[in-house]
Amino acid sequence: MTNRRIVAGLFISADGVVGAPEQWTFQHMTEEAGAVITGLIAEADTLLLGRATYEEFAAHWASQTGPMADAFNGMRKLVASTTLTAADWNNSEILTGDLAARLTELKNTPGRNINISGSICVVRTLLAAGLLDDLHLMVFPIVLGTGTRLFPDEGKRVDLALAGTRTFDTGVVHLHYQTGATR
Repeated sequence: MTNRRIVAGLFISADGVVGAPEQWTFQHMTEEAGAVITGLIAEADTLLLGRATYEEFAAHWASQTGPMADAFNGMRKLVASTTLTAADWNNSEILTGDLAARLTELKNTPGRNINISGSICVVRTLLAAGLLDDLHLMVFPIVLGTGTRLFPDEGKRVDLALAGTRTFDTGVVHLHYQTGATR
């Protein structure tokens, strides 16, 4: 039996784009949506990031203060990367070897959730490997027409179970799915 859950939280457009959310999400954010995000962060003690997201987060959050910055700066950070040679942000380590095997080991140790923010390749890998427990999608009421999509045209089927929904005044919908890893 696993002790920890791997939980991904992503911003996604109505047409499935997850890339560059800093360019299209802020006009739709509310305190309610922020509370959902803060709640997810509070349930974790580890942040799993791909290289690009790690570099963006480290450049932004390492010099910030406040509740969210303090949470990110204080928690353990794991970086899934084959190209990064140093992870200098506080409490960071680069994962080497087989990502699925390392995370399977980590899930079976005591602790709180392992959160993923952004890091689309990591989310895809863990979904395909059956290791992702929860997928939180904040669906924004915008069609972008182009950009990096969460699910490529080719891929493995993954069945999801809807665990909860919430709609915010701005039209953003929070969808919480559980995967076969925990059903």
